[in-house]
This record gives sequence, C-alpha cells and structure tokens, in this order.
Amino acid sequence: MLRHIHIRDFAIVDRVDIDFDARMTALTGETGAGKSILLDALGLCLGDRAEAGLIPEGAERAEINAQFDIADNPAARQWLAEQDMEADDECVLRRVLHRNGRSQAWLNGRPVALQQLDALGRHLVDIHGQHAHQSLMRREIQRQMLDEFGGYGQTLEAVRTAFTRWQQLQAEKRRLEGGDHAYQDRLDLLRFQVQELAAVEMGAEEILALDAEQRRLATAGTRIETCQAALAGLYEDEDAVQGRLSGILRLLDGISDADDDSLAGARELLHNALAQIEEGAQELRHHLEGLDIDPERLEWVEERIATLNDLARKHRVRPEELPERLEALRGELETLENAEARLAELDGEIHDAREAYANAAAQLSRERAASAQALAGRVNELIAELGMANAELRIEVGHDPDGRPTAHGLDDIGFQVRTNPDQPFGPLQRVASGGELSRIGLALAVATADISRMPTLIFDEADTGLGGAVAEVVGRKLRELGAHTQVLCITHLPQVAAQAHHQIRVHKRAGEHRTHTEISALTPQERTEEIARMLGGVEITDNTLNHAREMLERAEGAPAG
Repeated sequence: MLRHIHIRDFAIVDRVDIDFDARMTALTGETGAGKSILLDALGLCLGDRAEAGLIPEGAERAEINAQFDIADNPAARQWLAEQDMEADDECVLRRVLHRNGRSQAWLNGRPVALQQLDALGRHLVDIHGQHAHQSLMRREIQRQMLDEFGGYGQTLEAVRTAFTRWQQLQAEKRRLEGGDHAYQDRLDLLRFQVQELAAVEMGAEEILALDAEQRRLATAGTRIETCQAALAGLYEDEDAVQGRLSGILRLLDGISDADDDSLAGARELLHNALAQIEEGAQELRHHLEGLDIDPERLEWVEERIATLNDLARKHRVRPEELPERLEALRGELETLENAEARLAELDGEIHDAREAYANAAAQLSRERAASAQALAGRVNELIAELGMANAELRIEVGHDPDGRPTAHGLDDIGFQVRTNPDQPFGPLQRVASGGELSRIGLALAVATADISRMPTLIFDEADTGLGGAVAEVVGRKLRELGAHTQVLCITHLPQVAAQAHHQIRVHKRAGEHRTHTEISALTPQERTEEIARMLGGVEITDNTLNHAREMLERAEGAPAG
C-alpha cells in the first residue's frame, strides 16, 4: 500500500509531504485546487511520461518520491527479485524532472527505466479515472474484466500455450511447402555452405597441427643458421669451446700429483662438462639433420590456413570449430531436404495441436460462462443500490468451436444491458446513457476490485454525475472496499467524502507572486468543516455543520447527535 508521497516544485506545489493510511481516504478541495496534481505526481513515479510545463518558474527541477509498503504484496516482491533488486518490506520510487527536459528515475536508490517503473506499478496501484467507464465499450476490455474476475489464470495460460504451439507448427508447414520464399533461399545457401566446407576436408586436430607446422616451416632457415653457428662455436671452430676445454684439461692433468690430488674434483667437473658439450653438439647435429627448408610446403600450409581463417570469419566461429559447424549445417540441410516426410508428420502434429487447443478453449469457455453469470449477478445487485433498480447487465459468452483460433480462446464476449424490463438487451454504448454508464462502470469496478490482489485502488472522480442518496451508496461501497484494501478517492461529493475513514484537503492559496497548492490531512473537527463546505458552498451555517457532523457519525455507525 501507499505509505508516503513527497512532492517538491511540481506544477503549483512548492513542497508537500503526505502520509497515507490503510482503508479509505477521501481527497477533497474546491474545483481547480489541484487534486489531480497528486494523481499526476504519483503517475510519474509509476512510469508516466512527463509533460512540458510541470516545473514552476524559479525552479530547476521537480522531484517526487513515493513510498510503498510491500510486506503483503508477493507479486511486487517477486518482480523485484526477478530484477535482482532488494525485496524487503519497503519500496521507494523516485522521479526527477529537469527543466531542460531530461528525466531520471530510481527504484530503491537504483537508476531504472520508465518501463520498469510501469511494470512494477502494475503490482502496486490500480487507477479508475473519471472516464474509465468509456473503455467498457471495448470488447477486449470487457473480456479482460471478466477474466480478471474469473481468476482462471491456469486455464488461460493453457489456451495461450496451445495456441502458440499450433501457430509454430503452422508456420513450419508453410515454410516447408515453399510458401515462404526464405525456405528455398535457406536451402540453396545450406547446400552451398556444406559444399564449400566439405571441399576443405579438415579436422579439428589437423587445423591445430597446421599452425604448429607453419611456425616450424616459417622459422626453419633461422633455426638452421642458429644451430650451425652454435655447433661451430661448440665443436668445429678453431677456437671452439670443446677444443679450449680439452686444452685446459691437459694443462691440469700436467700438474696432477699422486700425493696431492686436491684438483681432482675440479678436473672431474670439467671432464663432465666436456662430455655434456659433446652430447649437446651431437643433439644439435641430429636436429639439423631433421631441419629442411621447403618453400613450397610453407606456401601450401599458409594458403590452407588463410582459407580456413576466411571460412571461420564467414561462419563466425574459430577455425578449429569449422568441422563442428559443417556437421550442424549438414543436419539442417538434411532436415530441409527431407521436407516431404516432415510435412506428413506435421499434418498429424497440427491436427493434435488444434484438438488440444480446442479442448483448452472449450474448458476456458465453460469457466467464463460460470464467471459471467456470477459477475453479472453481483453487478446487478450493485447497480440496483446505485439507483438503477430496473436495469440489468447480461454478459454473453459466445463460443465458436470452428472459429479462428486466438491467444485468448474462441469466445466472443459482450456486455449487454437493458434499463427497463420491457426493453431488449443491447450493447452498453447503445442502451445506457452517460450517467448510467458511469454507474455501471463504478459497479463493475467495485465488483471486481474487492477480489483483486491490488493493494491500492484510486478512484479519480469516478462518481461524477451522481448525487443524493446514490452518492451515499457509492461512498458506502468504497468504504466497504477500504475494509480490506487501501482506497484513495478524489471526490467533489460530501456524501462520498463522509464515508471515508480519513480525509485529505487540497487547498489553493494565492501568493504575492504566484498561486500554490497546500495539501494536508484533516483532524475530525477539520473534516466536519470541510464536509460542511462541500454541502453549503459559500456560507457555512450551524445547520450545515450539524448536517456534516451527522453524516460523519452515520458513516462511523454512531448515532447522530
């Protein structure tokens, strides 16, 4: 539920902080005082697009913060978890508008896109605007309202899944039958690619070995020169290491003494070094015998590597992955070339998928019919209380098993009404007047809202055109909703405002340089005065105050006094 909203430098609001309570809260004030500003500000926090001119003169930016308690809102908590955001008991939405047209949004301190605010807002607030009843004339809205009331989400999902499966099979059949030009183009491309890759005749191990061979061949000349120079310096030159070391050993042997063999260790180490030099020279000779400068082989290897690299770039894989790519293309080509057999399989699969869809759609239709009867009965009770005792709503669910499949079933759903028993039923827009549509729309909102999981419901002057006893009934119905969900109601009617558990007044004050709006929660005494103002207009008398007090006491269930 909505706990708090902070607004600064927005439209004609300088700064305001409002705490909201559970149950029903009425927002009242004179026409033009700025009651809709609060709703506009909240809408911005819920992802609405900002319009120009919302920042007052003298301010560089507008800021709105909305704080929601989501402890009992599993849908919002799950959405936050899916976005890798902290899903504790509090959710803070922040929106900042800059004079240069730039807009920023945060969710729990983290920058987010407006689409994310909008997605989360669908789990936080449901707004019934002044003209919400006009959307009732659209059949898709009527269907959505019935489905929300019915609560058969699993059946709807089964229909959507079956429809998607049927569509996918139909699309595959069209491709295989050649109805899709992309099919033949793909077939030609696959044949060319398979032929091109197969002509190279490569294996993953060979591709890796080519790189090693290229490096060996490319450096063969340098390796030969280096090894020959090393061999000459060790063994073959006049001043070679082996000759000089042999001479040193002969000198040491010449001064050896049987009685004094203190040089024996040095001589042994040098003899070992000489032996290792000879072994090293032998290894160099052996290595040189294996080295061969082969320009033709090097040219062939480099050309083959270039060909493989070109193919790898074309197929967007590494060269060593080309064999795997070839096998994948061969598999796809085989599937397409065996289209005839696949088409025969598809006919059976499409038949089964269509039958599964028909069964799911038939089950959905049965559940819709039951829900239509329940919803119509509930709405009829409400519109009778709203002063339309002779009116009756009927929800028709027409099922066409041979109709064109859709993601939402095979039903044609229509809300029909008659305002008198001797009249035939007809579509809402043809039979009901504007005031009657408004009451039917409110009845539908009340009938569906109390089973909704939406924690906050906002009614923006949804009682327009009503008055007297009917207005009091509207207020009572909204109060009943407030018993189990948060209800915010913007209203001009004292009969509705008196039914609220709490009341907030919006007041426009003219300053020296500009007009600004003040918003404040009312004490019991201030509520009495505000209801009296709504009743009495310019002059508030004792009788008006007494009437206001009586309305508030009656709403609380206390005896009037």
